[in-house]
Amino acid sequence: MVFKIFGKNEEMEGEEEYIEIESLGESMGKTHIRIENLNDYRDVEKIQKLVREGNIVFLKIRKIKERDLGELKRCVERLRKTAIASNGDIIGVDEDFLIITPSFAKIYRGEQAPQHTEEQQRF
Repeated sequence: MVFKIFGKNEEMEGEEEYIEIESLGESMGKTHIRIENLNDYRDVEKIQKLVREGNIVFLKIRKIKERDLGELKRCVERLRKTAIASNGDIIGVDEDFLIITPSFAKIYRGEQAPQHTEEQQRF
């Protein structure tokens, strides 16, 4: 069979050529990005559960930061331990937000300096 497309003759054979691409999104399921407030230490458990379920969490920390800095430090330390234990990531953004990710999402922090071996550090 011959088709004329844009002035050229193309001959189509009985077989179509295609490439199968495996979709990562379908195999992993849906990923949700949640925006949550950290009002006190009791909210930490809910945030941990969301991250363990595979959600990326943008956490507003302004209210607790203004009210009790010591409690904020305890909350951040517990969330940091959860992120490390689950191979996730956590980072502060601006002064009022934290981003906590599960293991499949990493936070880009810019180019990292090359790692030097012990011998290179001596010089």
